[in-house]
Amino acid sequence: MLPNDSSRILLIFSGVARGSGWQHIGAFVNLGAFYLVAIPVALLLGFVLHMGGRGFVIGLTTGPTMQFVLLSLVTSLTDWQKQATIARERAIKGNFPADSDSIE
Repeated sequence: MLPNDSSRILLIFSGVARGSGWQHIGAFVNLGAFYLVAIPVALLLGFVLHMGGRGFVIGLTTGPTMQFVLLSLVTSLTDWQKQATIARERAIKGNFPADSDSIE
């Protein structure tokens, strides 16, 4: 898969999370993927294993990879029928929440 293709797929999954009102999930995924995975792996490979710049690049590449894995899991494990029912009920009632925290 080309880097541009993987970036596009990651953008799609990020857009699904944002469009579904799950900005908080996207934020946690981003924080976890980069601060808990990518940066420690980059430091480990770059400094501890003495891989230098190559280790930093490999480590920081794990961030988007982790984002992809986590966002694809969230997307695939979502009950989309339930989400469609909730959206339909909101549209009929005209009840649209001002913030995303009230979306289940």
